[in-house]
Amino acid sequence: MKQSSKGIRVVAISGSVRPGNYTNMALALVVDEFRNHPKINLKVIDPALLNLPLPGMNPGSEATKALQEEVRNATGIILATPEYHGSFSSVIKLVIENLGFPSVLAGKPVALMGVAAGSIGAIKSLEMLRSVCSHIGAFVLPLSISVANVQKVFDKEGHCLDPSVEKMVRSVATNLINYIQKSICPAIELERILRMGPS
Repeated sequence: MKQSSKGIRVVAISGSVRPGNYTNMALALVVDEFRNHPKINLKVIDPALLNLPLPGMNPGSEATKALQEEVRNATGIILATPEYHGSFSSVIKLVIENLGFPSVLAGKPVALMGVAAGSIGAIKSLEMLRSVCSHIGAFVLPLSISVANVQKVFDKEGHCLDPSVEKMVRSVATNLINYIQKSICPAIELERILRMGPS
């Protein structure tokens, strides 16, 4: 696990590239919550801007290398996806495929968030995404956040119309921060002491 000299590094990746998508609206609340934590160095990745290659094509591309470097240097990861046809988005799958094998997600704490138009939310997509992330060695945090009836929860400007949902979505940030501070930071400090001795 890594921390930069500027503090804890978190990478958030959106799984939708559709203009005006609800995934980014929900992720914007998570990003805003991080502003309450000045020690967090947050990087939001929009796959639409990366020009990632399809699986099996040009695995050494500059876009792939840049994505892997961001994730490799992160202390924690957030993956946000819409539910499409009962599963997570092909955009998130493309991102995962470009993280290499062994994956640079291995050993990283990963917080998951899904949005869906249906009344049961993104439960199916989050279950599948959890399975994939666990398979490649990531540590997926419990309590993945699912937003149901998302088109009723956010207006066209991206404002959340339900305070309880907003609180739940913001918890994606706080849950990841709490895990990092309680589980990863002490381990990093212990490793530093073992290598360098007490300060």
